[in-house]
Amino acid sequence: MSELTSEIEARLATAAPGVEVLLVEVVSRDTLRLFIDHPNGVTLTMCEQVSGLLGDYRDRYALEVSSPGQDRPLTKPQHYSRFLGSRARLRLRDAHDGHKSLTGELVGASEQEVTIAAAEGIVTIPYAQIARSNLVPGD
Repeated sequence: MSELTSEIEARLATAAPGVEVLLVEVVSRDTLRLFIDHPNGVTLTMCEQVSGLLGDYRDRYALEVSSPGQDRPLTKPQHYSRFLGSRARLRLRDAHDGHKSLTGELVGASEQEVTIAAAEGIVTIPYAQIARSNLVPGD
């Protein structure tokens, strides 16, 4: 987890209880994007609240705060566990059996790795090897 993510999570933990930070990414030199979630769903008002709580980041970035949508990012072991049985796409840091990306059903998750039933077979990948991952919306 990046230092920036840790800072934002710590701030929101006290100022906006229940808001979960799913992903923090600097998408260009001057844009910071956050995906958030909440047990009761994410509303425009909640996005505005979070944006206001992070106002000092606007000195460095244009700030984008949004809900995860159907292609929700998976960034923590508990995300993978929560969505077992769902389809996901994993983009890997290094090729695994010639593949930099795997798509399939999440069939296992521990604190160290995730197991996916992909076209290539049942594959277990350590989280450290995952560059980015997200749910794949159903057809």
